Amino acid sequence: MSRDRDPLVLGQVIGDVIDPFVKLASMRVVYGGREITNGTGLRSSSVADQPWVDIQGFNCGSDLYTLVMVDPDAPSPTNPTEQEYLLWLVTDIPEASDIRYGNEIVRYECPRAVTGIHRIVFVLFRQHVQQRVERPGWRQNFNTRDFGLYYDLGPPVAALYFNCQREHGCGGRRF
Repeated sequence: MSRDRDPLVLGQVIGDVIDPFVKLASMRVVYGGREITNGTGLRSSSVADQPWVDIQGFNCGSDLYTLVMVDPDAPSPTNPTEQEYLLWLVTDIPEASDIRYGNEIVRYECPRAVTGIHRIVFVLFRQHVQQRVERPGWRQNFNTRDFGLYYDLGPPVAALYFNCQREHGCGGRRF
């Protein structure tokens, strides 16, 4: 897909959260039976429960992965002073399995789009080895790029985002 038509570029995920990368794994994220794709629109009530996440790498099942889920638009898209807000962090996820087999470092927190429409971003890193990852002291002002550098994870291998809006919201990004 050309860079100018890549939904991660159009949604400004590449730029705001991560740098350009080469996709080396596939990731499926399903909320209540609905698989999300880049730019899918969901209401807060639809994402209250932790999603099912399936990871398929391209190395015949031998790799481990780290999943980071952030809200780069917290507390509001017009004033994202808490960007990136860490919603979920899971490490040591075996390839060709789902998230339940990983090590949950930060419990899933339901995205809360109080004002505006928030991009909720899933970033997948391939781990070089199984490693100990410290739980961040807070969720606000997390930095996905710095996290990847600190733990020597290299560039992401997959990313996906959806747009989240409060139940009776209007305006902002269209979905």
